[in-house]
Amino acid sequence: KKRKLLRISHLEVYQNDKMKDEQIVAEIMERRFFPDHIAYKTWEGFHFAGHEIRITEATDCYGAVVWPSALVLSYYLETHSKQCNLVDKNVIEIGAGTGLVSIVASLLGAFVTATDLPELLGNLQYNILQNTKHKCKHQPCVKELSWGIDLEKNFPRSSCHFDYIMAADVVYHHPFLDELLLTFDHLCKNDTVILWAMKFRLEKENRFVDRFQTLFDLEMISNFPSLNIALYKAMRKGRMKARPSKLKI
Repeated sequence: KKRKLLRISHLEVYQNDKMKDEQIVAEIMERRFFPDHIAYKTWEGFHFAGHEIRITEATDCYGAVVWPSALVLSYYLETHSKQCNLVDKNVIEIGAGTGLVSIVASLLGAFVTATDLPELLGNLQYNILQNTKHKCKHQPCVKELSWGIDLEKNFPRSSCHFDYIMAADVVYHHPFLDELLLTFDHLCKNDTVILWAMKFRLEKENRFVDRFQTLFDLEMISNFPSLNIALYKAMRKGRMKARPSKLKI
């Protein structure tokens, strides 16, 4: 009888978690809207931080499309703006792509450095300028960052201090996972908080999480099984206990 009750209890927890997941994912996806007429540029619209954000996309490369992980992280930043207060904080986004997360962080009061590969900077700069000009406390900047390359030259440890490192969907089938880990390591100080939304795909990419944990303490602060996306908070080894987190979605 006890085993039967335990199975029922586990089933109820699973059903409740599944329902909560579906409800929040539906709310996140409702933030997205599309133009009601044909535009000369392909764009998607989003509602975050009290603003209508229009993101120009391109279909010729991964970095110029808004992926669901960016929506998950943007939603988290907005709905946890009191616990995760970004006002006057120094934030860097790696692999910023179209710039949605950087734009939302800027609208929430952060001083943001949005980074990506040189071929993506034009579209990234355009989106950030169109959606933040005269709307933000601090105008964000766009900077080239090729993972693992010229890190000390472009982001010297002595002068670059970031309160937050943000990353959405930076782990996928690419050959630069070693360089990505090196970049996290270089940019992260003892009190830096990493907020990282990851979509789980293939085993090789999934193993990156284990490698990441050799350098950082990692806490899953939200999980969306229906999207196969997890949202993590991370800090340097041993620093998470000194700065406990109760941030959950």
